[in-house]
Amino acid sequence: MAENKIFAGGEFLITDIAPEEVFTPEDFTDEHKMILETAKDFVEKEIVPNIDDLEEKNPELVGSLLAKAGELGLLGTDVPEEFGGLGLDKVSTTIVAEGMGPAASFGVVYGAHTGIGSLPIVYFGNEEQKAKYLPKLASGEWCGAYCLTEPGAGTDALNAKTKAVLSDDGKHYILNGEKMFITNAGWADTFIVYAKVDGEQFTGFIVEKDFPGVSTGKEEKKMGMHGSSTRPVILEDAQVPVENVLFEVGKGHKIAFNILNIGRWKLGASAVGGCKACVTEAVKYANGRLQFKVPISSFGMIKTKLADMAIKTYMSDSMMYRLAGMFDNKLAVLDVAAKKSGEENAKTIEEYAPECSITKVYGSEALDYCVDEYVQILGGYGFCAEYPAERYYRDSRINRIWEGTNEINRMLVPGTMMRRALQGRLNLLPAAQAISKELMTYSPLSVQLPDTPLALQEHMVKMSKKIALMVAGVAAQKFGQNLAKEQEVLAKVAEIVIEIFAMESGLLRTLKIIEKEGEEKAKYQIKAVKAYVNDMVPQMENWAKEVIAYVEEGDMLRTQLAGIKKLARYQPIDAITLKREIADRIIELESYPF
Repeated sequence: MAENKIFAGGEFLITDIAPEEVFTPEDFTDEHKMILETAKDFVEKEIVPNIDDLEEKNPELVGSLLAKAGELGLLGTDVPEEFGGLGLDKVSTTIVAEGMGPAASFGVVYGAHTGIGSLPIVYFGNEEQKAKYLPKLASGEWCGAYCLTEPGAGTDALNAKTKAVLSDDGKHYILNGEKMFITNAGWADTFIVYAKVDGEQFTGFIVEKDFPGVSTGKEEKKMGMHGSSTRPVILEDAQVPVENVLFEVGKGHKIAFNILNIGRWKLGASAVGGCKACVTEAVKYANGRLQFKVPISSFGMIKTKLADMAIKTYMSDSMMYRLAGMFDNKLAVLDVAAKKSGEENAKTIEEYAPECSITKVYGSEALDYCVDEYVQILGGYGFCAEYPAERYYRDSRINRIWEGTNEINRMLVPGTMMRRALQGRLNLLPAAQAISKELMTYSPLSVQLPDTPLALQEHMVKMSKKIALMVAGVAAQKFGQNLAKEQEVLAKVAEIVIEIFAMESGLLRTLKIIEKEGEEKAKYQIKAVKAYVNDMVPQMENWAKEVIAYVEEGDMLRTQLAGIKKLARYQPIDAITLKREIADRIIELESYPF
């Protein structure tokens, strides 16, 4: 990336960012492109022909596919070379996750294995643990799983009841408890397990399936992801060698929360791959399905669906690689010792915890939107298991639940940013105060925009940031420390912030294409950004007004609403024509168009 500029997590809300300061898919190196083709080829040749067998939970097939993925290097992008991996950049990891997006249930096996099943050892394991476990995990010889959730501890993970007690001879920790909803449980060789030492100190352990006292329960009968194994993991006086304590006793929360950030980012990337597949499969069907002697793709409402699917996918795609570039830029400036320290790498990921939550929420909901419209375009056939749309629909629903529900991630976005503001890590408060003063003299009628393709959209992204800061500032001033209890308010603020990151990511990517290749090469991306901003500005204005109407009353309410009206002043554009033109391009290509 040209500028290699390092931004703080959440800084996008208060900083004007230049197109050259973000990474985009157009910046892929030849190696990146090769990795993407390898992942796509693996899914097309090894997964798609075996989907029906995979749906039956065939452990031998899963094992062989995992080994093949290992041979291709798809399991080791985050694993250091000295431990059998490739040690590649985060863009490469994002690329593989995207490539696995259409891999049905195997994508879950892959995601849990390479993410939460392996990365705790990559980042927090000692040298002996890395040497023992990582080569087997990177090659696919062994499968990994992650055991955090319990019957009474889901979102409230630190409320775990699983206990660990040191044995009399001091050689083992004896674990007792039950973990539930564990992905890969039926065929995993290693489990990252969290337990409280002496019932108090939350601690991570590397547990092998053959350790005495370790067993699994029955497979869960699930709505979707039928080909993945989901079972409880039961620990009955399980004997775990003391050398299998991961990181430090009492520091398990550091592992858990950092690894969840990574899981969220990877899930968002996988969702992008699923979205692109939905667009492509939906338009192929629409082009071939005749009604009233014409393809249904010629109907205006079908065109709108195809365009909206592609536009949301473009925004999600842009967000994911922007975030991957942010990771790589920050990791690149670590010194030699820090680069080899998993804990330091994890700290870098943690810096962008707000963006990880944003991309998880947006990506999972964009995929749900796309699969829903995919089913609708197929009509009755979309409801039949003979067509893949039915499976896509069932499979996608879990994404809004695991890796932290979308509700908890919405709470984390403003909560984390405001906490950092109070710590002095993020200058939100001065920025919010400046907007209050600016509104006293600001007149939207005096704004003169340059004659550039996306000048209006650039302006509205800036105004949207001001709206977010204004609303968050008013809420923080009203509720103070009690703001954390006002979940409805935080959710509305989160919605605005999430959409700002989406709009800006698509905008900056498109401006970068214009700068490098000219306006003609970017014409469909320009249409996408224009249509998306046109859709989102009134929505964000409404969210802001809802918060203000709850927080204020009387003259202050009228004053604050007038301020929002100023900032959100916007002349709607002809989005119907823009979406028709995008849809025509999708129909012509019979694929995702960007």
